[in-house]
Amino acid sequence: MLEGAEVRLAVDIGGTFTDIVLDVGEVRKTRKVLTTPQRPEQAVLDGMRLILTDAHAHISDIDVFIHGTTLATNAIIERRGAKTALIATEGFRDVLDIGTESRYDQYDLTIDKPKPLAPRSLRFTVPERIDAHGAIRLPLDEAAVRALAPKLRELKVESVAIAFLHSYANPDHERRAAAIISEEMPGISVTVSSAVCPEIREYERTSTAVANAYVQPLIDGYLARMADALQVEQFRGAIYLVTSGGGVTSIETARRFPVRLVESGPAGGAIFSAQIAARLGESKVLSFDMGGTTAKICLIEKFQPETSRVFEVDRAARFLKGSGLPVRIPVIEMVEIGAGGGSIAHVDAMKRVTVGPESASSEPGPACYGRGGQRPAVTDADVALGMIDPDAFAGGTIKLDPELSKKALLSSVGEPLGLSAETAAYAVHEVVCENMASAARVHAVERGEIVGQHTLIAFGGAAPLHAARVAEKIGVSRVIVPSNAGVGSAVGFLAAPIAYELVRSRHVRLDDFDTGAVSDLLQEMATEARALVEPGAAGAPVRERRAAFMRYVGQGHEITVELPNRPLTSSDLAGLRQKFEADYAAMFERPIPGAAIEVLSWSVLATTEARNPPTVAAVTRKPAGKASGSRKFFDGRAGEIIEIPLYRREDMAPGATIAGPAVIAEDETSTFVSTSFDAHIDGAGSIVMERKAA
Repeated sequence: MLEGAEVRLAVDIGGTFTDIVLDVGEVRKTRKVLTTPQRPEQAVLDGMRLILTDAHAHISDIDVFIHGTTLATNAIIERRGAKTALIATEGFRDVLDIGTESRYDQYDLTIDKPKPLAPRSLRFTVPERIDAHGAIRLPLDEAAVRALAPKLRELKVESVAIAFLHSYANPDHERRAAAIISEEMPGISVTVSSAVCPEIREYERTSTAVANAYVQPLIDGYLARMADALQVEQFRGAIYLVTSGGGVTSIETARRFPVRLVESGPAGGAIFSAQIAARLGESKVLSFDMGGTTAKICLIEKFQPETSRVFEVDRAARFLKGSGLPVRIPVIEMVEIGAGGGSIAHVDAMKRVTVGPESASSEPGPACYGRGGQRPAVTDADVALGMIDPDAFAGGTIKLDPELSKKALLSSVGEPLGLSAETAAYAVHEVVCENMASAARVHAVERGEIVGQHTLIAFGGAAPLHAARVAEKIGVSRVIVPSNAGVGSAVGFLAAPIAYELVRSRHVRLDDFDTGAVSDLLQEMATEARALVEPGAAGAPVRERRAAFMRYVGQGHEITVELPNRPLTSSDLAGLRQKFEADYAAMFERPIPGAAIEVLSWSVLATTEARNPPTVAAVTRKPAGKASGSRKFFDGRAGEIIEIPLYRREDMAPGATIAGPAVIAEDETSTFVSTSFDAHIDGAGSIVMERKAA
């Protein structure tokens, strides 16, 4: 099976399950195992051994190992990172508290902001000052920096972030301060803001540096243990980590900049959806990724996920921008909510059924796992409704107990509201679907899109069970559940290009544009980005994408304008203005004639080509064969238990068509086809649900 074929392994560590995908040429194997939160690498190694046994292979046969994880995000949300100190310019101790001086909810008098990762007692300042042009106004007081070391040792600080004013323009003071701290405190983790986020906007840059410092010891320790364990197992291939921007990078870069991993798992899901969209020719797609702990929703236009330069972690209000900790990194734009299979349901003080964000995780897991969980989770509701075959969950590796689900649902939801276990399960299912529908509506509106005009691509262990109901709520008429949907993010990792993006701030006006200086800056950035990509590209071509972040003088936010991949000349300036004004008009209806334009920051992305899938030929639809069995399903709208057919996905040939309601089961997940939809298998093996004619 392995002779002559490249062997690629992808692993996605989630809050509940760790997904493993093995590609050997055209053959794919998949596995899901429960995550081991205390030592995440244990689940990875256990899953690898299982899947390699399935493939009659050894770990030494693996050529490429691609890894994504939510460990960094979870560490920030759960406040499990290192004890982190911040060293700032004298007079700027409270940047993290002041923020941008805005309020995400103007009328909430008891507004709840997320607590900074570095408390005020661990923030220090030293005399130094560099101006916005990079000129030194006040030399760094090295003695003051050195004097901080005993205090940091006394406070048992494990990691240090250094963020000085205007260090994006001149990083010398930050680098010297870092050298002194490292000299005085050997072995301590040190992050300088000019390396992790060399951009203007003091609050976002400081917040990003602190977040990087906060998770660095945890991620560095994990990746070091993982590398050592793989070496013991005789792994000889290349290791890559998936970044939040949807590319992969080396383990060395990931250990230096772990903040770039905060959305690595969900980024894999967006890549997976974009690949499916390209294969099926779907130009407007809503990606819906629901796993055990969270649900992620992302808009994909023209086969490309929406991207952003800033991401918020640990939002106090899940739908309100500005309510989280800003992390300024290249990231795939998505909305993430605490609505997964493990999200816990309960009745609040106002007698409302609420779901999440607290999760049962993998330990103890939902009640039906029989591992000690007493409170009902979304998976318990799906089991009680009859959507999940308790004997075939996760390919039969986890046996579920429906009676434990019903008992937990009655105790936490049914009895307080006077409902049966089945009706309580239906209430939980409806609430979690509405939560996801609301997130999809908000995400689309924020980007000026009409959500109902998109095709929903559902993946992750739980999404196919809920996709039809979410689609009904948001007005989507077409739903696709791809092959290997239960491990979609891990499959997406295998298609991710090796990539790295650099962003640097340098203010330039179009009416006073030094083309030589800007071209030198872009070439310097390109050289640095390529140096991080080319070693892993193994001779594959590396292309660049250059961009400028432009705005009218005096505005607060920028628009991204692509640049040519060559030195700029004065003849390019008219074209830059034209491109900017065209994009501005597309967003705001019209440009401002004759207004001065400025560039705040510059970007260079170095990347290999993504692995593009082949397009799919149309299939002739025909009725599916006899169902494999049936399931007793509680129809909440009718208030009664009905019998619905159960099909096995592997038994359905391309073109096979069924009418809802029905369940299509497979080892990694199950798809529920509601009464509103018909479903068929397309040429790529995807389940395509289409709304029935009224």
